[in-house]
Amino acid sequence: MRGFSDDLGPDISTVQPDLRIPELSPGPPQPGKRVKQTIPGYPAKEVHHTIYLPVDWTPQGNFPVLVEYAGNGPYQSNFGDISTGLVEDSKLGFGISQGKRFIWICLPYLNAAGSKNVTRWWGDSPQYDVSPTVSYCKNAVPWLCKTYGGDPQRVILCGFSRGAIACNFVGLYDDQIAALWCGFVVYSHYDGVFTGWRYPGADRRAALERLNRLQGRPQFVCQETTANSKTSLTATQNYLHSTSISAPFIFASTGFRNHNDAWVLRPSNARQQLREWVDTICKPPK
Repeated sequence: MRGFSDDLGPDISTVQPDLRIPELSPGPPQPGKRVKQTIPGYPAKEVHHTIYLPVDWTPQGNFPVLVEYAGNGPYQSNFGDISTGLVEDSKLGFGISQGKRFIWICLPYLNAAGSKNVTRWWGDSPQYDVSPTVSYCKNAVPWLCKTYGGDPQRVILCGFSRGAIACNFVGLYDDQIAALWCGFVVYSHYDGVFTGWRYPGADRRAALERLNRLQGRPQFVCQETTANSKTSLTATQNYLHSTSISAPFIFASTGFRNHNDAWVLRPSNARQQLREWVDTICKPPK
């Protein structure tokens, strides 16, 4: 049933979006244009990310960068929320930036051979070897920053659901990849909170090893309102408190009941808070 549900807050369908993500376009990246692309060394037909250059992009610019990972797919919730798992369908970066001031990149998860995008977890079941996904990220972020004027000191990693877990699972996989980020936007799930996932390294000992690579960098951790105590914002707060990791964590509820990154395309207090946080993290260098 659409609308309001008990104490879980409104459905996103009750709030009209004020942003529309540009459709994918053919050809090379241009200001205000979203395209598929593959970095050198990978098969373009099977491996690709998406890139959006802001409407105010210029070749001489030095732009902050939002790097995003998608949720699992195919997925559909009881409220009709859908996640395809495709890089093309990510939304956080555009909702944060409004298509201005930030380069927005959505990176893929790759199969074990590093030859094809996958829509569920990373690698191939049951091994779920994440190393090809990590390698693509390590190569893509510096290359994209150099090619399109991204500021390597102002790169924020964002993720929804599987992508939220990937913020630490992929983004803090080792010291080299951890050094790419100045902050993280972690929406709905958190690496180490729920340990029932079937991929290797889902246990808390491994998660804590990754979390230690955070090294004091800020994270904006947000979550839909949910009746599931194991995946709630409180569960994440309690987990992080138990680790004794010291970092500037911000915790926020989206205010919606939906497991759906389309909430950022709608006005809300949480979206405003998120935008202000990102602006603070990505202040231009003096």
